[in-house]
Amino acid sequence: MGPAGAGKSTVGRALAAALGCTFLDADDLHSPENIAKIGGGAALTDVERGPWLDRVRSAIADATHAGDDTVVACSALRRSYRDRIARGLSGVRWVYLHASPALLAERLTHRTGHFAGPAILSSQLATLESPDDALVIPADLPVDAAVAMIRTALQ
Repeated sequence: MGPAGAGKSTVGRALAAALGCTFLDADDLHSPENIAKIGGGAALTDVERGPWLDRVRSAIADATHAGDDTVVACSALRRSYRDRIARGLSGVRWVYLHASPALLAERLTHRTGHFAGPAILSSQLATLESPDDALVIPADLPVDAAVAMIRTALQ
């Protein structure tokens, strides 16, 4: 979890590969309307975000019921969003990729092929509630080092 540009998808894919499990990018579960709004630099309202959070939760629940371990990259910026995603599910662990605003801005400025660009950053940071129940990993670590730290903490 973390704001746009923290490296959730990059680290998540690498972690899933290292663990031999499935990777899910929650961005793929956004509606076309949400993608257009975020792509325009506007933050989603909680009403707009709600169905997406429910789709993320359903995907995790489906994987859990199938016995599949899954790494999910999801912003999950507020505690209420994390609670909604994890509601009734056992084994959900949060990893927060913590990054400075400057690093996030730099990454978003140079990122291509994604709908969330630099214009969304200020609203993401305003929404972010740092978790007190997550493993905190510095987002500026090399991917392999971040994956190693997460694996060690999860085992």
